[in-house]
Amino acid sequence: MELPPVMPLFDSHDFLLSGNAIVNQHITQVSLHHVHDAGILVEHASDWLYEQKYNENNYKAYRSELTTYFHWCFDVLKRSPILIGRREIHQYVEYCQHPPEALIAYYNVPQFKLDEIEAGEKERVPNPQWRPFLGKKKMGDIQPYQLSDNALKTKMAILSSFYGYLMSEDYCERNPAQAWLNKSRFSSKKKYQRDPEDISQLAFTELQWSYVISTIEELAIEQPNIYQRNLFLIKLIYSCYLRISEVAARAGYSPMMSQFQQDRQTGIWSFYIPQSKGGKQRSVAISHALLNALVSYRQYLGLSDYPSPRETQPLFIRHKAAGRGRDSGILSANLGIRHLRDEVQNIIHLAADKAESEGFDDDATDMRTLTVHNIRHTGITHDINLNHRPLSHVQADAGHESIDTTSQYLHTSKTERHESAMNKPLNHLDGIE
Repeated sequence: MELPPVMPLFDSHDFLLSGNAIVNQHITQVSLHHVHDAGILVEHASDWLYEQKYNENNYKAYRSELTTYFHWCFDVLKRSPILIGRREIHQYVEYCQHPPEALIAYYNVPQFKLDEIEAGEKERVPNPQWRPFLGKKKMGDIQPYQLSDNALKTKMAILSSFYGYLMSEDYCERNPAQAWLNKSRFSSKKKYQRDPEDISQLAFTELQWSYVISTIEELAIEQPNIYQRNLFLIKLIYSCYLRISEVAARAGYSPMMSQFQQDRQTGIWSFYIPQSKGGKQRSVAISHALLNALVSYRQYLGLSDYPSPRETQPLFIRHKAAGRGRDSGILSANLGIRHLRDEVQNIIHLAADKAESEGFDDDATDMRTLTVHNIRHTGITHDINLNHRPLSHVQADAGHESIDTTSQYLHTSKTERHESAMNKPLNHLDGIE
C-alpha cells in the first residue's frame, strides 16, 4: 500500500475514536524504536482533539498542527514532545519555515480516504497524496513556500494550548511553546503559568473521597459483575498515584497483572510501570490495603491470589467481547483510556449524587467538576498531608522529575505552623557544659 511521506495521525472526528490499524502500526513502531511514549501522547492528543469536534475549523487546524509537530518530534528529532524545550521549539519553527520540498503540496486533499481492501470491503487509509505543508501557485507557477506571521503565531498558540492540556493531565511539567512565545515578537503581557496554590483544588477532600470509596464499595457488593473491576481500578489509581494512561491499553502497551511484582529477597510487592512520561519506567511501593484489594479482585476473577512473574492476564478486562476492530470477539482484551475514564467518571457522579442526597450540596457540586486524574492528585495529597509519607518517597512513586513538584502538594494550616514553631530553640546546645 502506498503511504504519504508523513503519516496523518488523526482522522476526522467522526472516525477519530475508532482508531486506524495503519496509524496504530506506525505509532507502535515509533514507540518501539524512537519515542517510547508516542502511544500515550497520541491518545492524549486524540482526547484533546475530540473536545474540539463542535468547531470544524478548529478541529482541522488543531489536528493538522499536531500531526506536523508529532512528525517533527517522532521522525525528525526522534524525541518525546515532553522533553522539548524552548530551543527545540525554535528549531521546529525553522523547520516549518523551510520544510522539505517533498512535504509541500499545492492543492488540498483529505488526510484519509476509503480504500477497497477486499472484494466489497473498504476501510479508511492514509491518503498517499496528502502533505503536511500547503504551498501556493500563481498563474500555474509554484511560488516559494512562505509561512506568514499569523500562521506561525497560530501554530504556536495551538501547541501552547495542547501543552496546557498535558500539564492539566499531569503528563508534562512545562510549556515550551508558550516559553517560545513569551520570548518572541508575539509576546504579550499574558503569560501561561501554573499556579502552585491551585494544586489543592485538584484533590478530593477527605469527605468527598470517603463518598467515592463508600459508593463504589457498595456498588461492587450489589452488582459485582459490573463494579468489581471499577472498585479495584479506583483503589489502584489512588494508592499508586497512577495516570489513567498508565493502566490503559494503547498501541504498543497492554497492562498485565504481572506488573504486580514481588521482590524475591525482601518479599515486598510493588507495581511496575514500564512506560510513562518520556518513556520512563518506575516501580511504585504498594500498601497492604492495596495488596488485599488485588487478592479480592483476582479471587473474583477466579485467579490465584497473587500473579506469577510471567502471567499474561490483562489488568482490566471487558465485561463483553469487543464488537469491532482488531479485538473483535475477544473478552479478555485490555481497556483503553476513554473506556476507563468514562467508567470512573460515572462513579464520581454517583458518589456526588449520594453526597447531595445527604445534604452536602456544595461538596457534590465540586465533585462533579473533578475527574479520574484528580484521584491521582488525591492520593499524593493524602499521603503527604494525612499519612505523612516523606516527600522523597512520594516523589519517586509519583514519577515527578523534581521534588519541587511534589512539595506543591504539601499543605499546612497556620495553626499547625504555629505549633511546630512554638518551641523552636535558638541554641540547641544551650545549657550543655
